[in-house]
Amino acid sequence: MRSRIIFCLMLLAPMAHSVIEPETVGRTELKKPTPSWFIVKSSSGPAYLYDGADGEMLGLLSLTDWTPAVEPNVRRGEIYAAETYYSRGIRGERTDVVTVYDLKTLTPVAEIKVPNKIAALVPFRHYIGLLDDARHLAVFNLTPAQSVTIVDVRDRQFVGEISTPGCALIMPSPDRSFLMMCGDGSLQLIRLDRRGAEVARVRSDVFFSVEKDPIFDRPVKTDGGWSLVSFDGNVFDVSVEDDTINVSESWSILDKDKEEMAGWRIGGSQVMTLHRGTGLLYTLMHKGKKDTHDDAGTEIWVYDKQAKRRIGRIELKDPVRMLYVSQEDKPTLIVGTQAGKIQMFEGRALKLIRTIDQPGAYPGLLQGF
Repeated sequence: MRSRIIFCLMLLAPMAHSVIEPETVGRTELKKPTPSWFIVKSSSGPAYLYDGADGEMLGLLSLTDWTPAVEPNVRRGEIYAAETYYSRGIRGERTDVVTVYDLKTLTPVAEIKVPNKIAALVPFRHYIGLLDDARHLAVFNLTPAQSVTIVDVRDRQFVGEISTPGCALIMPSPDRSFLMMCGDGSLQLIRLDRRGAEVARVRSDVFFSVEKDPIFDRPVKTDGGWSLVSFDGNVFDVSVEDDTINVSESWSILDKDKEEMAGWRIGGSQVMTLHRGTGLLYTLMHKGKKDTHDDAGTEIWVYDKQAKRRIGRIELKDPVRMLYVSQEDKPTLIVGTQAGKIQMFEGRALKLIRTIDQPGAYPGLLQGF
């Protein structure tokens, strides 16, 4: 009797299987990015795309462990990542490429082979930069010799390598150019022609001391150029006009005459962010001794950049390592805590509006579109 039951079940099994429709993999396309979108780049590996309007995750970019940041190109509907691969995972033959991802599907659509020199650092925003022609991409190299790789993302080809001894960072500036920060306390401007070849190189005067008061390698984009801040809290604005580099007089985020500011220092991994529409400048602050510039912030201070004065502060329950403000009319301040959470504050009222407890692999960088 038992054998008959088993035999019948065996006959019925294929019939049951035949009525089950196989599941197919679906694909959703993203809409055009809005100013509320932001990217959480993990310390090593993937980048997670979020919408700050509701805190919802929109998608994921699968990147190598050696990709510090990505560069969106909304005009072409693409995202670029300079990536390093090894044939044995963490060793073996090395291959460096600029990978082109489709912005609608977040899938790779092209690879551009480049010299095996990419600066494979911890999350670091300005190792890659798209120039204002939306065609030429600059990637910082460190071998430890310093240079910049130029890629034509329109024609999908490597253009060339520019030697930049003693200078680092990619800060795009007008007319197909970019600024770099140099170890002697100056800035360097490099301008390209329409094919992506270097046509001009200019150096600014020395304006800071690397030994006495270094500048953070975390520049912030402004309407007219870039803002830089030193370890002691001195802010400089830099801009480019033709082949001239303009550096403003500095102003201090610390009023030395106020006792309440004594012992406070700027620090973290992303130390400053600016809402360009309102001129609101946000800085991560902590109390500490000299050379504690890597320490997480226990407060966020808010400044009216034009008036050069503090207008608000946020006391943090959890220390924060990074911050980014969206460029919406009503800005959202997005921060990454030391515990790996993402928090969002109203940019003007400075009130906490939501927390993402598990934003993915440990966040290392916040960036927008």
